[in-house]
Amino acid sequence: MAKDESKSKAKNKAGKNEAVGAEQAKKPKSTLTNKQYEAELQKLQVELIKLQAWIKEKGLKVVVLFEGRDAAGKGGTIKRITEKLNPRIVRVVALPVPTEREKTQWYFQRYVQHLPAAGEMVLFDRSWYNRAGVERVMGFCTEDEVREFFRSVPEFEAMLIRSGIILIKYWFSVSDEEQERRFRARIDDITRRWKLSPMDMASRTKWVEYSKAKDEMFRYTDTKQSPWYVVNSDDKKIARLSCISHLLSKIPYEDLTPEPIVLPPRQADDNYVRPPMSTQTFVPEYQIPEK
Repeated sequence: MAKDESKSKAKNKAGKNEAVGAEQAKKPKSTLTNKQYEAELQKLQVELIKLQAWIKEKGLKVVVLFEGRDAAGKGGTIKRITEKLNPRIVRVVALPVPTEREKTQWYFQRYVQHLPAAGEMVLFDRSWYNRAGVERVMGFCTEDEVREFFRSVPEFEAMLIRSGIILIKYWFSVSDEEQERRFRARIDDITRRWKLSPMDMASRTKWVEYSKAKDEMFRYTDTKQSPWYVVNSDDKKIARLSCISHLLSKIPYEDLTPEPIVLPPRQADDNYVRPPMSTQTFVPEYQIPEK
């Protein structure tokens, strides 16, 4: 009897260990601690501020494309790039599906209007490469349109570069296991569930088709003049730091940090009588609900 109980306990313990091991396998452990990650990110964000000042001062025009599978970490990286920067200089473009009118236009037309002027950097959260990816795989365009895209895009990007635009293209690569883990995490988190669209769900059933489409896209568009830079994004923290560091390395810049600012004295208002505060409508202060 005691022997049987011992076997049963050992079996239960083994099963529990297997479950724990499977859970750990689902979520890869980052090589960075949160403290290390935050420290490195802060350093890079300071450099991004310097790059921003250089872009404005020198009138540079920068375009950065972020492509990759759903839940590969594009949005998180874009957020870390922009969160300390001036949105008047560095802005994000994330276009919705084309309107019926836009569908009749030259394919690149809806993207051209968002290109930067001098002193600006534009980050495209998905771009004209939709045609080679989601539009092709999900049947939103014809194969003739895809072939025309492959013929046109190297010429289009060459025109951008000749016009003085600095063009940088990133592809975020994520494994199928890690993508599934992130999808499930979004399903379980009400604050992130909005990130999952019916198209995201459909993409899971067409994993191989997306792989084939990406490989062919690279064959036609990974050129010496406008190469793709692949970011291994299974580890989000490393991916963000790697991408930001690489971006900084692609645009030579100098530190234009101004001299320390001296705050001037506030203007005296001895002779000005302000209207009573009771004439203004204030937002009620938030009250923490009692448990």
